[in-house]
Amino acid sequence: MEDEKALLLQKLIDVVKEISEISNFKCVIKRQCDDLSRRIRFLTPLLEEFGEIKEVIPQETMMGLVSLGQALEKAKELLKFGSHGSQVYMVLEREQIMNKFDNLSVHFEQAISKLSYDKFDISDEVKEQVELVNTQFGRAKERLEAPDLELYEYLLSTYNHSYDANTDPAVLRIICERLQLMDIETIKKESLALHEMVVTMGDDLKKVTPEMLILLKKIEDFVQEEFSNVTASASKGCSPHAGEKYTGRRSLVIPDDFRCSISLELMKDPVIISTGQTYERASIKKWLDAGHGTCPKTQQILSSTTLTPNHVLCSLISNWCEVNGVEPHKRSGQCRAASPCSSEGVELDTLICKLTSENFADQQFAAGELRRLAKYNSENRLFIAEAGAIPHLVSLLYVTDSRTQEHAVTALLNLSICGDNKGCIIASEAVPGILHVLKTGSMEARENAAATFFSLSVVDEYKVTIGASGAIPALVILLSEGSQRGKVDAATALFNLCIFQGNKGRAVRAGVVPKLMELLMEPGSEMADEALAIMAILASHPDGKAAIGSLNAVPFLVELIGIGSPRNRENAAAVLVHLCGADPQHLSEARSLGVINPLLYLVENGSERGKRKAAQLLELISYCTDHRERSRMESHSPPQGQSFPLHNL
Repeated sequence: MEDEKALLLQKLIDVVKEISEISNFKCVIKRQCDDLSRRIRFLTPLLEEFGEIKEVIPQETMMGLVSLGQALEKAKELLKFGSHGSQVYMVLEREQIMNKFDNLSVHFEQAISKLSYDKFDISDEVKEQVELVNTQFGRAKERLEAPDLELYEYLLSTYNHSYDANTDPAVLRIICERLQLMDIETIKKESLALHEMVVTMGDDLKKVTPEMLILLKKIEDFVQEEFSNVTASASKGCSPHAGEKYTGRRSLVIPDDFRCSISLELMKDPVIISTGQTYERASIKKWLDAGHGTCPKTQQILSSTTLTPNHVLCSLISNWCEVNGVEPHKRSGQCRAASPCSSEGVELDTLICKLTSENFADQQFAAGELRRLAKYNSENRLFIAEAGAIPHLVSLLYVTDSRTQEHAVTALLNLSICGDNKGCIIASEAVPGILHVLKTGSMEARENAAATFFSLSVVDEYKVTIGASGAIPALVILLSEGSQRGKVDAATALFNLCIFQGNKGRAVRAGVVPKLMELLMEPGSEMADEALAIMAILASHPDGKAAIGSLNAVPFLVELIGIGSPRNRENAAAVLVHLCGADPQHLSEARSLGVINPLLYLVENGSERGKRKAAQLLELISYCTDHRERSRMESHSPPQGQSFPLHNL
């Protein structure tokens, strides 16, 4: 019993320590996270004094400690989310997240009350501290304050707009300032946080991810236009030399921190040495190869010759190049191990070697371990890519062993969450291999191949690459014959790819429209939201418009405007706007089916996008009615100089 108590208390103390090390909470829920973390830290002295108690602890108290441990684990996960999660998601799902804080407060209050700490020889100071904490948990019913509710309304109105819809710049500015998304690098981190959540949270988040990506794209476009001069190095000193090579319409000056202090050139592959200084890889390697054992800048003796990639600085340089229209240097293609990332004692370089082994069991083991290592840890994703694993994983996409193939494509999916890895995956010619898995792999492998295409297609230029590869017909097939999860993965990838205009025609030619209609009309369909969202995008393309119109879709769309969910109502209205604007017969049919009253309701009660689409449809109906009335009157007009008989007037 004593050993059990000691182990349990040590575990609780360790978890509290882990929680205390979680920091940099996102601004949206920073106050809630800071409060929760502070209260938990105050429990450490109580746990330490429990460990010093010599008497037997009653079973009820032990159960209280177990309950406290469960609450601590839940708190750790919530605080990790508060540090690494997507701010956009935090705002849009504010009620769900605040409920988690509320439930945790109740859980902690109940667990602490079971400890009966007042019956043990525990110092009065600690007792008073714990009573204070417990009181705080008891009244901690956190709710978002008015400014955050205002942010929610702004964000929701923008979230409900399609990408091509105009959004008030003043609203976008408020969103950027409140979420502190004022530069491209921060927005990229937000996008990566969202994609990491997609992998860990699964289908629940995939349903809303496309709209969130469109929202982030709008924010990125706005920031590029409005805040292009706001970069992480804006306040840094700049030196004029070496700037002549990077001139265009205006003379550019390279920030000091972006230049290697050896070559004075803009760095393309910055690395950190043991003294903490950063240099261009080629320059510092040349220095070390010449026999020098000191730091060129500080003259300190190097404790190690390890060169660690400076990913943060590399991203900042890329951002600066993008903002200033400078063609960035390509990093060296050979990835290098930057950390002893390991799996149960197996070093990363050993796993890489096993990937190239002729032994199938070694290949499967290594691919599986890399898949696991890359699933949750963002640093591991960087280290695995730097070690050169990606090209070898791509090769395994073609193996006949289905399990190895599944591990390889899923490892690439997990690695693709890191923005820096997306380019390396594409450069390793992974797209044909992923497509091969999408067509021939096991169902789980096909699902993860579709999810990988979705992850890669976040980058606009990769939408083009993936679309041109022939992936869209294979995704349409998965949408038709996949499991529920496979259909969601396929739909999410198709939505993302079809944001690019050139892929809309490919999707229509692949037969996606009849399949979307089938999913829409299935009784109790779980895919209605995704299907209608894709249809709303395709309706803006001439081929998509024609395909939808040929399937007698107008009656069903009118019905959805009347009884569908808020999002389905606005998407149905968006599709009808395109159909009716191109063909008066569709407009006449919609009117005859009684679309006007549902549209009037949508104008009053819909989302901003829904209101706009409903108003456009009503305007079309009004214009068409006026035009017909004028035509009728003109057809009955008497010849010039004559008039109608009085009884006809």
